[in-house]
Amino acid sequence: MDNNSVINQKIISVERAASDIRRGGIVIITKGHDAVLIASAELIIDQTLQTISKITNDNTLVGLTYNRANILKISPRSGDVALVKVNDHMTSAIINSMADPADDLMSVMQGPFQVADVAATETHRAGVKLCKIAKLLPAAVMSCSIKVDDNLVQMEKQHNLIRISADDILQHTNNEALALNIVTSAQVPLAGAENTTMVAFRPDGGGTEHFAIIIGDPPRDQAVLSRIHSECFTGDLLGSLKCDCGDQMRGAIKFMDEKGGGVLLYLAQEGRGIGLINKLRAYHLQDQGFDTIDANERLGFLADERIFEPAAQMLKKMGYTQVNLLTNNPGKVSGLEECGIKVVERIAHQFPSNNHNDFYLKTKKKRSGHLL
Repeated sequence: MDNNSVINQKIISVERAASDIRRGGIVIITKGHDAVLIASAELIIDQTLQTISKITNDNTLVGLTYNRANILKISPRSGDVALVKVNDHMTSAIINSMADPADDLMSVMQGPFQVADVAATETHRAGVKLCKIAKLLPAAVMSCSIKVDDNLVQMEKQHNLIRISADDILQHTNNEALALNIVTSAQVPLAGAENTTMVAFRPDGGGTEHFAIIIGDPPRDQAVLSRIHSECFTGDLLGSLKCDCGDQMRGAIKFMDEKGGGVLLYLAQEGRGIGLINKLRAYHLQDQGFDTIDANERLGFLADERIFEPAAQMLKKMGYTQVNLLTNNPGKVSGLEECGIKVVERIAHQFPSNNHNDFYLKTKKKRSGHLL
């Protein structure tokens, strides 16, 4: 089996495991001779909690990211994942609230929580990562490490569980990007840019799809005017006033048309990579007074979960190796260059604020270093 086939098989396996997690199921994650059972803390119900507890002889844990654990005043013992013991009084509803900050301000006396005696392993980290891949809150109900042996095989068969490698989960986002290929393309005339082609990208093993919007026919032998644009359902499609995404997307297309051509890379990284539902959760927290970064971190995410390898791979597959990047985010410049695309010039790209997004834009400038 060649390397591409191996990567595609890994992508397929992780997508299947993420699908099970999204349905509230249990997945086995392994590394070497160790394994853990994991389920989503967001979706956990008492029956599933009891099943994990029974299988693992009551050695049940909740795994939280550093950011979420910090909000709950839990000190991670090692790395970026904190493990908390599931005690007798902890129902599925309590675990749900540990994952979801929606009611934090009304339930300020949560806990105290007992940190597990064991340190988080790569399998526990992968369990939290799998919840992110499934676009759920990054918190998991987990077992302590158990041995990969005949008993695990019997358990796997008895409960019809998927087994997946921790390494495959932790490498999944990058594997998906490296496996991107062009699926199809078509002429799609746009208002203000009639000579436009859309190119669809997808890993051969399935998974996340991204799109390139090519304005005109930019030459491949020089820096192409480009923008990396993370999809924003609320801003791009609905015209939300909470952000400037729609203005930036339409403005970039118009600017590229005026300059004779360009490429807009439309990436499936909604909400800076946390997904639409979690972005709406972040909006709910912003309504409570938190800024956009604090909201993401309170949910347990990083301030920005995006990677730029998909954009770099798309450019390379279309024959571009250098760009003039239309952005106010220095992180996009460095991120793209780290992926092998030369940024010849950064071109400013900003629009007037309104009463609804003024604080959001000021936060991006002050805390994320955007050049506004």
